[in-house]
Amino acid sequence: MMRILVVDDDKELCDLLKEFLGEEGFSLQCCHTGDEGLEKALQEDFKLIILDVMLPGLNGFDFLRSLRPKSAVPVIMLTARGEEVDKVVGLELGADDYLAKPFSPRELLARIRAVSRRTTQGRNLNNSGDSLKVGDLEIHMAGRTLYRGKERIHLTEIEFQILEILLRSAGLTVNRQDLAQQALGHRLSFDDRSLDVHISNIRRKIGSKMGETERIRTIRGVGYLYAALDE
Repeated sequence: MMRILVVDDDKELCDLLKEFLGEEGFSLQCCHTGDEGLEKALQEDFKLIILDVMLPGLNGFDFLRSLRPKSAVPVIMLTARGEEVDKVVGLELGADDYLAKPFSPRELLARIRAVSRRTTQGRNLNNSGDSLKVGDLEIHMAGRTLYRGKERIHLTEIEFQILEILLRSAGLTVNRQDLAQQALGHRLSFDDRSLDVHISNIRRKIGSKMGETERIRTIRGVGYLYAALDE
């Protein structure tokens, strides 16, 4: 049974999610302050965290800042509808996905299942001992790790998934919607910038090829391309 931590001060919402997701086979534990939630997240084994931005005490952003150096557990962030800046900041701090309140429990269920599929795929690849090297970047499925030369670069699970797809298609353009479907588990709506923010985070972490040329290029109107180092 997949254990999920919900950190939200809306007790009615927590009760609703407990009932709805419990019927779908998930085990939920709820915390109503950021401080309590962070303590639970670091001490216990959860497969996913559902995290509200607005919390008493430690807010969702500070929660993520404290969590990410110590844990790569997937996080779905809950934001106020229309607060685009909250979505972007959350993703930049390491959230894997976001939902705007109010949301449909069934939409949340779909996002949770997408995360679960990614985790399962990662576990299967871990068992294969597979690795992939493109230029000075090398990814190892065992441990889901990335190295640039001898330097280890820390990625979230979703960032690792996106980069792996791009590296396996190095030199070829990957359609934006196809990339979102494979890595995020769903297609993007017109105003959904989550994939773009994840790409920006990856670019910042892996650096440019020669100090000025982007490794991951945006092909306007189409998608993204990981450029070969010898170009």
